[in-house]
Amino acid sequence: MTLLWCFLFTFGLVLVAVTKIAFVGWGIGIQSLDFTGFSGHAMRATAVMPVLFYLLLQKAPPLARLSGVILGFALGVIIGISRLVVHAHSVSEAVTGCLVGGMVALSFFWLSRSLPKPELHRWLIVLTLIPVFLTAQAKPAPTERWLNGVALYISGHDKPFARTDWE
Repeated sequence: MTLLWCFLFTFGLVLVAVTKIAFVGWGIGIQSLDFTGFSGHAMRATAVMPVLFYLLLQKAPPLARLSGVILGFALGVIIGISRLVVHAHSVSEAVTGCLVGGMVALSFFWLSRSLPKPELHRWLIVLTLIPVFLTAQAKPAPTERWLNGVALYISGHDKPFARTDWE
């Protein structure tokens, strides 16, 4: 189940990276939709939150589990909306980021349905939360700079393509 999740989540991350590299390196996007690449924040949140609730509520009644999954999707969409509020993405980028994340989560639910369910131990959950709280204080990784560097290296261009180049 863990390997399946890692594969699906990595696939979603690669899709996000490919669309961003394609735009920055070559200007491949959809100008009429103001689309320059899937929102990584929206994709990750919509992929992770429903799966988190799905796993945490394995032993809960079906309605509680379903409610948790729906709440997870709602939280992912809220993260997508937050990207609009801070003007980090266009509507098309936030919506498609949520759709890719949703497809990752739904694929996980579908493909893992016949796999044995994980045994969740409270002490293990608490231990895994410690690094989460510690990393909340860490500086964000400069992933945008890294993607720009990769895009420029692969494309051979000296400057990144930007939305203003469409005008």
